[in-house]
Amino acid sequence: MERSPGFSLMQPAGAEIEYKKLPDNVMHDLGLDVFCEKITGDAKERRLIMNVLSRISPDDSVAAYRREIFGDVLRLPELRKAMTVLFGKIQFMKDFSTMHKTTDEELGLWHLFHRLDELDSYIRTVEAMRNYLSDERICSQGLISLRDYITGLYEDACFADMKKDIAALKMKASDVQSVTLGVNVNERFEAVSIGLISVNKKPFKKSGIVSSFADAIASKDKLSDSSDWDGDMHYQQVGEFTKNDQPSVQSLFGSDHRPKSTVVGTVPGDGASNSTVYLETVMNKMLGTLVKKLRDTLTKYANVAIVNISGLVPEFMYYIRCAEFIDSLTEKGCVFCEAQPIAEGGTSMEAKGFYNLKLALTMEDVSGIVTNDLFFDREHTVYILTGANRGGKTTVTQAVGQLFVLAQGGLFVPAESFRYVPCDCIFTHFPADEDKTMDLGRLGEECVRFREMFSQATDRSLLLLNETYSTTSFEEGYYIARDSVKALLTKSVRTVYNTHMHKLGEDAEALTRESSGAGAASLIVRTEDGKRSFKVAVARPEGSSYARDIAEKYGVTFEMLVGEK
Repeated sequence: MERSPGFSLMQPAGAEIEYKKLPDNVMHDLGLDVFCEKITGDAKERRLIMNVLSRISPDDSVAAYRREIFGDVLRLPELRKAMTVLFGKIQFMKDFSTMHKTTDEELGLWHLFHRLDELDSYIRTVEAMRNYLSDERICSQGLISLRDYITGLYEDACFADMKKDIAALKMKASDVQSVTLGVNVNERFEAVSIGLISVNKKPFKKSGIVSSFADAIASKDKLSDSSDWDGDMHYQQVGEFTKNDQPSVQSLFGSDHRPKSTVVGTVPGDGASNSTVYLETVMNKMLGTLVKKLRDTLTKYANVAIVNISGLVPEFMYYIRCAEFIDSLTEKGCVFCEAQPIAEGGTSMEAKGFYNLKLALTMEDVSGIVTNDLFFDREHTVYILTGANRGGKTTVTQAVGQLFVLAQGGLFVPAESFRYVPCDCIFTHFPADEDKTMDLGRLGEECVRFREMFSQATDRSLLLLNETYSTTSFEEGYYIARDSVKALLTKSVRTVYNTHMHKLGEDAEALTRESSGAGAASLIVRTEDGKRSFKVAVARPEGSSYARDIAEKYGVTFEMLVGEK
């Protein structure tokens, strides 16, 4: 058993749901691997769809939750288109964003503005998703909860305020011509901390360094009594300098003990020929620290906006891809309906006008599809399906399994109407590949596999048998098959057993009498005027045609033999 976590588009929030993974062969036996291949050419999406469909729960709240979401997605093609575009943007940002990339390079202002642009794109994407999910036509609890979930993330991250801040800070890196820094010093005039005062669009103009400094300190009136700034300047401290950050006394003076200038780019001959790059180093350190702090902050918000939401993208794409495909089949003429749950205790399945989806995928003109009706209840728990070879027995058997898998996956199903009690698991017993029977032989392999399925099956399961025990003689196969059906009746396992053993179908009434409550019924594929109709009906087998069917299968009837040229 598998459990599913927190908020999801696959199950109601807060629900403790147990899932069972269908055996690996089931999806193939039911032809649903072909369905998944037709839906999308993307291998990752195919695996996702297969994974969703193959994990089932008997809890109808799961199927109902998914069914409502799928109904919205199917009815609103414009929502599918818009969300697909947004998901593409999210994937692009995940693949190419610098938010989560680390580098040994010194981070400068360009990184700062690039990060702001990225976050702005994130915010706009989240806003667009929220707006599309606010469509009044959306009625599923899942999509309404998703909208509320995204809105909560948006508000918790204060994206509205941040959007305004980003707009105010918007500027190109090429606009930055200078940076005004503030430096706190100690009594030895050593820098102890530094902060950002302003980022400027205009460069500073050169002036006499000595005269400017003299003007600043020559008069006591010119020496500021406080660190208050005029106008709108604010000191934004980045960090304090440690002993290792500060220049040594020796580094501030040359070998001739003349003071070095702390301003780079001075003209030759002004006593600064050995000027230090200390201030430049300090500025780079300050900017790098500032940008790193901002990067960390933006990464935090990016995680809120994208990482949390992107985890739901594959689940949403499940609905989008399936809706697009079923929509295309509907345009082709295929009929789909919304599956409806029914209470346990009486009828456990009622399907009208159902057909095999795999068959429909191979037909150019679907108007020729033959549909059928079938139901499970206490008197019709195990169906023994017989009929002519190539008459559609396997097709019908597959179709029943498809109905349950698609319905419990939340999708609309290939039928005019479908009411059901969800399965806890689906088992298929179709002929195994030759290489899987080498050790035990075909009959031995069939017996072992059936016993494993029977031991796991319950009255909420669905078991589909396809020519089981047909690899041995009729007498031996019939004996084992009869006991197997009796055992299935004791567990009330919903079963379709298609077989050439018409005698087993004739024993349906006797098997029911021997049962403790569940009933077996003979189901046949009718023939009309000697032709296959592909229509099933509850009736006694039309004849003991097992040998005749086998002969026809291998072309050894008298007519087929003597008719050969």
